[in-house]
Amino acid sequence: MIGFDRISFDPNVMGGRACIRGIRVTVSLIVNLVANGMSNEDILEAYPYLEPDDIHQAIHYAAWLAEESIHPLEVASA
Repeated sequence: MIGFDRISFDPNVMGGRACIRGIRVTVSLIVNLVANGMSNEDILEAYPYLEPDDIHQAIHYAAWLAEESIHPLEVASA
């Protein structure tokens, strides 16, 4: 994954889920906090070991995962 240097995957940390810099803070937690209206400043206050770039990259990673690709199916003629 080019460009996601703050996102890590380790089967021994949070079951291998996408985490921030190997610590026990998942990308999904950060995205849920933002989705529920928490500001970056509030998140950083609640999780002082996070950095602003961690939040930005978590949101960027979630957006990257959500990109849609449409692959038209060919219909077989009968």
